[in-house]
Amino acid sequence: MNKKLHRCGWCVGDPLYEAYHDNEWGVPVYDDDMLFEFLILETFQAGLSWITILRKRENFRQAFDYFNYKKIAKYSDSKIEELLHNAGIIRNKLKIKATITNAQAFINIQEEIGSFSDYIWSFVDGKPIKNKLHSYKDAPANTRLSDTISTDLKKRGFKFVGSTVIYAHMQATGMVNDHEVNCFRYNQV
Repeated sequence: MNKKLHRCGWCVGDPLYEAYHDNEWGVPVYDDDMLFEFLILETFQAGLSWITILRKRENFRQAFDYFNYKKIAKYSDSKIEELLHNAGIIRNKLKIKATITNAQAFINIQEEIGSFSDYIWSFVDGKPIKNKLHSYKDAPANTRLSDTISTDLKKRGFKFVGSTVIYAHMQATGMVNDHEVNCFRYNQV
């Protein structure tokens, strides 16, 4: 990528962060498989930095059957123990169990609505909210909308989906465009 391009300040200086920013962050995601992956990665990120999760992303993919939620929904106690001994991921028992619970709740939404994508994107009428941030530091940690989505997900049985986690999910999956207005990606996504 051309180094003269202006990027959002949060990613500058780390090649992995820059590649994620340039190619994925803020791009609208309508695919259930990818939405589930981001939801689980955001769940594990709670209390940690996103770069920590990005560095372990491939390990998470392998450990969690490439985020196949149908398989994850059926994980046994022995699989949980296996994951708790996997040094390549975040070994938090509550988050691992939440991943299983979230896979089950994810499937329930698909069965009820047709797809998780239709469900989650209905909160923004199917189109991204385009904010006008001059600095990434101006982005909120959460909003009324992320509060609403978080509350609804919790009612549906999801775990580790607080408003801040959900807002980060909205940013990552392009439900909200929080690229800085002078970032080269702002008008591209």
